[in-house]
Parts: sequence; structure tokens; C-alpha cells
Amino acid sequence: MSDAPADDLIVQARGVRKTYHGGDVPVEALRGVDFAVRRGEMVAIMGPSGCGKTTLLNCLSGIDSIDGGEILVDGQSLQTLSDKALTRYRARAMGFVFQSYNLLPVLSAVENVELPLLVGNQSPSEARERAERALAAVGLADRATHRPARLSGGQQQRVAVARAIVANPAIVWADEPTGNLDSESAAELMALLRQLNQTRDQTFVIVTHAPEVGARCSRIIRMRDGHIVE
Repeated sequence: MSDAPADDLIVQARGVRKTYHGGDVPVEALRGVDFAVRRGEMVAIMGPSGCGKTTLLNCLSGIDSIDGGEILVDGQSLQTLSDKALTRYRARAMGFVFQSYNLLPVLSAVENVELPLLVGNQSPSEARERAERALAAVGLADRATHRPARLSGGQQQRVAVARAIVANPAIVWADEPTGNLDSESAAELMALLRQLNQTRDQTFVIVTHAPEVGARCSRIIRMRDGHIVE
């Protein structure tokens, strides 16, 4: 755990445990994990396949429940929230970037980016203005009206990043964000995330198996067999 002051920590996990019971033998995915992230950090979670890194990300972000311990994000204990309140909190305080982009193919880039704001009852005019600013921040102002099929993989992932930051969340979670990109596009995306981290003081927690992604982060957390080992 970090020795930073509590109000400097955007994420705190204390003794987090998660067990899956889908097969014949229960699988302990997380075994008493202690974890903390300071505001403005860009942290990589790395480790071999099956070590628990994606499970940890899903639990920290409230996508998945935990079986023991406590998780606080920006001072809010996720375990105290109802399902509906947790959904609202995640929409307000968190952004997400996934390996598969998760863009709606029938919507333009700017429509994909503004969607979370509209779902959150932002006025259409304000949502559009903020979406356009977010696209400009990721270098895609000139692609606002393009649908995903007309964008390269790297551009689609930039749209996904714009969607993740459009509500100015406390933290952005990214699960293998370069996994579907060629090496050049991956390097460009990581340069963009680093720029957003530095210029906007945006906190990123990134699950990755790629050493070159970890190298662009300010800190690397290594996992093995459901434990943090380094």
C-alpha cells in the first residue's frame, strides 16, 4: 500500500479477495490484494495471463463484485453503493477504454463521444460542445462526422479515449488498450495517453502485457497468482 496521505489517493484497495465458482474447483483470482494509486498517476498493471490483472481492474472499477476487502475510488467505498448508485457513480467518476474500442457503428465519432453525457442527462448542445472538445484533445477534430468504419484502428481507439475523458472523470481504466493496434498506432496511442496524463493531470490505470506500454507509465505493478509481487 502507498504511504501517501489518504486525500492524495484516488484508488485504495484493502485486502481485496475474489473467487470464481464457475467450474468444479473454485479459482482464487485475487488473494488479499492491497493497492493504491495517487491522483495524477499513470499506472500499468502487468503480469502473465491468468494472474488476475483484468480481474483486479474489473473489481477496482466496480464492473465486478468482490468477496472480501474494501475498494475506495475518489473517497467513495464501492461496497456501500446499490447497483443503481454504483452505475451512476461509474458514469460520473470513471472512464473506460477497452481493447475492442466498443464504438457504436451507426454513430459518428462525435455521437459516440457525446453518448455518455446524453445518458447522464446533459443537454444536447452542451454534450456536443464537450464531445467536440474531447475529439480535439485526441487530435480527431477533423474526423468528428466519420463513422467507425471510416476510421483506422488507431483512430477508433482515439475516439474511445475521447469518450472516456469527455466527462472529465476522476480516473480512466484501460484494459489492453493497444491490444488490437499495430506497433506504430500503439506507440501513438501511448504518447496520447501520456500527454493527457501530463497536461490534464488525468489518472490512468492500464492493464497490459506489453513492455513498451508499461515503459510509458510512471509506475508498474506486477501481479502473479492473484497477488501483487512488485
